[in-house]
Amino acid sequence: MRVGFIGLGNVGGKLSGSLIRNGIDVSVHDLNPDLVAAAVAKGAKDGGSAAALMRDCDVVITCLPSPVISDRVVTEMLPEVGPGKIWLEMSTTDEAEIRRLGALVLERGGSAVDCPVSGGCHRADTGNISIFAGCDRITFERVLPLLTIMGRRVLHTGEIGSASVLKVITNYLATANLVSCAEALTVAKGAGMDLGVAYEAIRISSGTSFVHETESQVILNGSRDISFTMDLVAKDIGLFQAVADRAGVPVEVNPLLISIFQDGISRFGARELSPNIIKRLEEATGLDIRAPGFPAEMVDDEPEEPGAEVMVRRAAAE
Repeated sequence: MRVGFIGLGNVGGKLSGSLIRNGIDVSVHDLNPDLVAAAVAKGAKDGGSAAALMRDCDVVITCLPSPVISDRVVTEMLPEVGPGKIWLEMSTTDEAEIRRLGALVLERGGSAVDCPVSGGCHRADTGNISIFAGCDRITFERVLPLLTIMGRRVLHTGEIGSASVLKVITNYLATANLVSCAEALTVAKGAGMDLGVAYEAIRISSGTSFVHETESQVILNGSRDISFTMDLVAKDIGLFQAVADRAGVPVEVNPLLISIFQDGISRFGARELSPNIIKRLEEATGLDIRAPGFPAEMVDDEPEEPGAEVMVRRAAAE
């Protein structure tokens, strides 16, 4: 199967790297020629353009920073879409937009998969990230061999658009976790606690979370480097708000998160690392929320293993 990959940024570069590392025939495209050159040095081919990739490949994967850019790329590829072609969207995007673009692909006889990832850049780098896939079952089974190379746990979520809904829900929860961890660590320091002890107390308790066990570590190190920026958080929780609004659910926490990150962006810049949202509290209190012994970045120490489909729990048939 010939695979095209468009978007070689923090996540896309790592996902495409897993495919290249495992012997898949991959051609790549990115507006940054240095990223293309780095992928070619690892064994990929230079695909030239989005349209050329759709023409020459069986599956084209996109991993792009915004719905606007996804629209632009899909529009370029559409004339080359036909029966047997698959567009696999791994960007975090708006579920209404993925449904609209997916319908255009289907109209031309192709197939579309809504396929975001979750679990952190460090797991994307090792092929151990989790992947959601929204599409018909036949298409899912066609792309599952590729998904189990890029990810450890693959969940078929239903029709196209369903994966994007779940992705922004999980990113909303991660954002809420990040803000609550920042507050918890700052309160611990203000109350005179040893931050190393506070980290462990949270980790072994009912208060722990994936975010605490990853992002709290780089917060305490001081690097705050989780390869994710405040503008991307703002995009994700904005997408979650759009889903909530369309569903008619009057959420209360997310508007506060939007306000917090808007303030963080106005103070520190859109491309500031997202864990540095804690700087709002450091500035307000004069406290330094760092402690020795924590890593500057997260590294996945699990060995790379073939992924598998996650089976959904169902009620036993009567």
